[in-house]
Amino acid sequence: MKWIIPCFSTFFLIGCSADDSSIPSTEKANKQQNVIYQKGENISSAPIQQNHKRKTSSPENQTLQRKSKILLNVPLVKQNPELKYGCEIASLTMVLQFAGKKVDKLQLAKEIKKDNDPIKRDKKGNILSWGDPDQGFVGDMSGRNAGYAVFDKPIIDLMQKYLPGRSLNLTGKSFDAVLNQINNGQPVIVWTTGDYRLPDRWEEWKHQDETIRTPLDLHAVVLVGYNEQSVYLNDPLSGKKSYPVKKEIFIPSWKALQKRAVSYQ
Repeated sequence: MKWIIPCFSTFFLIGCSADDSSIPSTEKANKQQNVIYQKGENISSAPIQQNHKRKTSSPENQTLQRKSKILLNVPLVKQNPELKYGCEIASLTMVLQFAGKKVDKLQLAKEIKKDNDPIKRDKKGNILSWGDPDQGFVGDMSGRNAGYAVFDKPIIDLMQKYLPGRSLNLTGKSFDAVLNQINNGQPVIVWTTGDYRLPDRWEEWKHQDETIRTPLDLHAVVLVGYNEQSVYLNDPLSGKKSYPVKKEIFIPSWKALQKRAVSYQ
């Protein structure tokens, strides 16, 4: 059985396309989980400006030298209105622009590899079979038809076109390795859920001879900073820049999404 994490619901796909109201307010989240997003947290150091010099040191070997707080000034790119299910592509656009590449989300949406296996449903609307986001984007990214997601491997392949020899797949690495990458001055695309919490609704479908079991609410964002308590995100769906989320909330969600993370060096 293959475990894969998409953004869809039984009848209308969600996740990347969920509107900002799906993200809990600070008051609501504090009541439910005791801690959650705390706006206006103090970061004493000024945002780091774009640095396009190539970094060659391994992000896994930098923990002892890591700064206690850092915030990268990564440009914000919103997925809507053109790319309803394009959170991964919008996130890739942010990272490449920060790296100094003149790209836009619509250009990248055309270039990302696609898995064109059609969606098949039963009479109740349940998905019976569909594509594999490990192979390419599944569905219609624009949202005119059923749309879904793409995972780290196709994103890495496309990044390699613009940053030859520099793409870096951190999937499966520790979260320290992800933070060390930020410390080195490069933002990281990370897969999470729409509210950054653990997924709690699951679906499954067939793809060729595999069963893909999935949570309903998938999202991709750009990790742009951290301090001792929180990580900071650029969210292409909500349009929030440098948005703080408590580590104890975010990290379990990221782990549940199989620790997917993509950056460059």
